[in-house]
Amino acid sequence: MYISIRDAMLVEAGFADLAAGLKQLGLTNCEVALGQDFTVYAMDSTEKIALRSDEDVAAYKKHLDGLGITACCFMTARDFSAGDVEESTAWVARALELAGLMGMSTIRIDSAMSRERELDFGARVDLFARGLGGALERTKGLNVAMGIENHGFQGNNLAFLLNVFRLVKSDRLGSTLDTGNFYWRGYPLSEVYGILTLLAPHAKHTHCKNIHYPEEKREEIREAGWEYGTYVCPLYEGDIDHGRVIRILAEAGYKEDVCIENESLRKWESAEERQKVLGREVAHLWEQIKSFG
Repeated sequence: MYISIRDAMLVEAGFADLAAGLKQLGLTNCEVALGQDFTVYAMDSTEKIALRSDEDVAAYKKHLDGLGITACCFMTARDFSAGDVEESTAWVARALELAGLMGMSTIRIDSAMSRERELDFGARVDLFARGLGGALERTKGLNVAMGIENHGFQGNNLAFLLNVFRLVKSDRLGSTLDTGNFYWRGYPLSEVYGILTLLAPHAKHTHCKNIHYPEEKREEIREAGWEYGTYVCPLYEGDIDHGRVIRILAEAGYKEDVCIENESLRKWESAEERQKVLGREVAHLWEQIKSFG
């Protein structure tokens, strides 16, 4: 396993540019957000550039190679419950193609849909499976997987995720396993480990975050998102033992990245403080990875 970080974390931490942030943290791998218009961060600045053509992608990869950066995953999202499903399917297929040109093994796809509380369970599963399955069908022969993030109300439902996997029936579809989101959803801490264990064999990519709830709340079933802004914290301060999570992943055969997603950075006012927090997270994760190995 190796460590990566979301590009958005580098921006929020206030680094002069994203490449400088990676260098300061001692990292070379980054999850890159792919906009709906196929734009990405230039990385040596916070300017956006468009990946319209295969030539654009080749130039971007060469640019990153020159900076010593590997874009290990595209962070993507598409709302299959809004607008034209065919259009969304085509968009995801193109994102897979771009990832293939970049040499990525996986893209992250969001599980959230704007109508997820309006549609019944079966309709949501069928809609999502049809869209993702269609994108995989269009990119047959491409060795790039999709990891559905357990995100929001719908994505943090284990039954939803497993039923989508069951319908699509592709080894190119799995999970972007977010280590903190099931805890955010309200599951007791001990149950979170059980869910992560069930999903680990499906893991294609990860997001790593943590929460530090009061002790009396950790084993309670809580309302989704309960006091998240108050208790979200760095990896090394939270209730979720990432050493245990890394062991769960390793025992399931996972060898890809553990990707830092710190949503508590706003709690520190200065860029210097935020950057130190990320630095401590990197050191913490390396310690957990090495202790397992």
